[in-house]
Amino acid sequence: MTSLSRLAVPISSFPMEAKIAEVLPAGEGWQYEPKWDGFRCLAFRDGNAVELRGKSGKSLTRYFPDVVQILVALRARRFVLDGELAIPLGNALSFEALQLRLHPAESRIRKLAKETPAIFICFDILLDPGNRSLIRAPLHKRRAVLEKLFARWHEARGIFLSPCTHSHGVARKWLSRAGTALDGVVAKRSGEPYQPGERAMLKIKRLRTADCVVGGFRFAEKSREVGSLLLGLYDAEGRLDHVGFTSGFANIDRAKLTARLLRLRKPPGFTGRAPGGPSRWSTERSGEWEPLTPKLVAEVRYDHVSGDRFRHGTKFLRWRPDKNPRDCTMDQLMAEEPPAALIRDIVNP
Repeated sequence: MTSLSRLAVPISSFPMEAKIAEVLPAGEGWQYEPKWDGFRCLAFRDGNAVELRGKSGKSLTRYFPDVVQILVALRARRFVLDGELAIPLGNALSFEALQLRLHPAESRIRKLAKETPAIFICFDILLDPGNRSLIRAPLHKRRAVLEKLFARWHEARGIFLSPCTHSHGVARKWLSRAGTALDGVVAKRSGEPYQPGERAMLKIKRLRTADCVVGGFRFAEKSREVGSLLLGLYDAEGRLDHVGFTSGFANIDRAKLTARLLRLRKPPGFTGRAPGGPSRWSTERSGEWEPLTPKLVAEVRYDHVSGDRFRHGTKFLRWRPDKNPRDCTMDQLMAEEPPAALIRDIVNP
């Protein structure tokens, strides 16, 4: 029997998840928290044994030796914490730096841990230091236990208690500043228990729009109809850079759209950064795309920008025949001012 197997909350537990909501809920009984731009993680500790589990249930322990050291140094030999792994760079949090940690070479991970150390932002607790499960306890009681622990850990480095509020107005302000270090706002019922693996809380994101040039497209898998449009924006030097894709065409005739695109098929499509660049996530299919003459402009909705491209797929809204493709520039994705005060409160309390 391993040390961690003695915990009253098993390491096979999954974190409670969120379902997306379009509107921030109001009324009594809601607790709001910032949704940080990091890796969701359950942190298990029993003595010197620590395990970090991601949302998928896979272990993240080997990728974050710096966080393991942080947790081992805490004045409590047993706990299970729910939180976010994050890497602060300057006055923001870097999702790209987190992704670099997922490397097969231990020497590379150790190097990155020294150069860009990670932190753990905690917002819930599933097991207290007395090895008592808190899963059935209501959120307000779990939060009280967590705040009491952090009062003991006030001198600890690298671990931070995420703020929360019951004020709808404060949560609205957090949401208005989402898009860089903040990924949105999470709303939880303060009287409800922890529900592992269930979508028992709400996630509200700030959605924005951009007008993008269609620089290419991909055929749907095992089909000769369009599967996705490849989106581009012009940089300061006038080059068309690939910034993402959109594939939601619920109200569009795909056959007609495919015929329209084929009439515009002509290389190079993108004159700057092109789709299918080399990376360890590339597949043979990710490099297959059809270049287009840059004449079509699509308005899309997106939730998050990483660097200078959309992190996730976007939602197609409409065509913009009134828009000059050359007016679709990268400044639409200029990073907003990060929520400096919130990050400062956590990283440098």
